Amino acid sequence: MTGPGGTGSETMGFIKKILQKTILDKTFWKFVLVGVLNTVVGLGVNYLVLWLLGLNKSVSDNTAYWIASAANYVIGSILSFFLNKYFTFKSNARSAAEVFRFILNIVVCWIIAYGTAKPFIGWLFTKQWIWPWQNVEMPKAVGYVATLLGAGLFVILNYFGQRFFAFKKDKFSDEPTPEKNPVEAGNDGTDGEPDSGVETSGTDADGHPEE
Repeated sequence: MTGPGGTGSETMGFIKKILQKTILDKTFWKFVLVGVLNTVVGLGVNYLVLWLLGLNKSVSDNTAYWIASAANYVIGSILSFFLNKYFTFKSNARSAAEVFRFILNIVVCWIIAYGTAKPFIGWLFTKQWIWPWQNVEMPKAVGYVATLLGAGLFVILNYFGQRFFAFKKDKFSDEPTPEKNPVEAGNDGTDGEPDSGVETSGTDADGHPEE
């Protein structure tokens, strides 16, 4: 039977456990640190490519947007894989499956993040209070703003994808090995009290040799 306040304590305990496994876990902040580095490098590549393609009038803004963001995540993902594998999640696995899960996670997160960001920002710029000059072609800034939003969405999706999918660990890997009960250990004849070497058979209750 649960005593007064028992349910509340259990709820708080559950919430605390969830937080400890997510944002209160040092793993999360390691991921953030790696993410900051990736963002600096990735966005630098993204905006450089976006600017260079913008100089070519034969390339549409939409095409430039996708090429630039792809270049961002090709470079950023290579850096992210090694930093998150060995620094953030400390994964010792050496398998093609892990690499495949990482690539799949990056591709899915990238498509969802940028596929959502560009239409949303484009929709915002159709609003009079965002872009009052509706008779003027939307500025190239739309692509830059969408890139920032896409990067933010990508970071959130990518964290959960890498932690719980790409570099997932066995659910029992962090649990300590239970210690064997001394009584049970003694019963299996291997881990009990060491044999003293004194033979107890052949003596009476007073310790004298039996005849």
